[in-house]
Amino acid sequence: MKVINRIKASDDFALAIKKGRAQRNQSFVIHYRPNEYAYTRVGISVSSKLGNAVVRNLIKRQIRSMCDSLIDYNSQSFDIVIIAKANFINRSYDDNKQLLQELLKF
Repeated sequence: MKVINRIKASDDFALAIKKGRAQRNQSFVIHYRPNEYAYTRVGISVSSKLGNAVVRNLIKRQIRSMCDSLIDYNSQSFDIVIIAKANFINRSYDDNKQLLQELLKF
């Protein structure tokens, strides 16, 4: 995922969560809203309840990899915030990728 396609500012996270629509399943909660850019941006949030910094960074790398294969960043213009839930750890990469793919059909 390119840096331009990442949400980093906390204001952008808050705006997507407050003003956007939400969907959830066993492993993820996603909030999404249209943005004013010509491309899609993705923000990833992993709670410290899921593990220490090493585990959280592993989860974020996995979600970034899933997003790269599932999202065409230039075809739509959305801000998407992906929040990993506790069940993420109990599932395989492929199962989590399938669950994320189902949520990204909006």
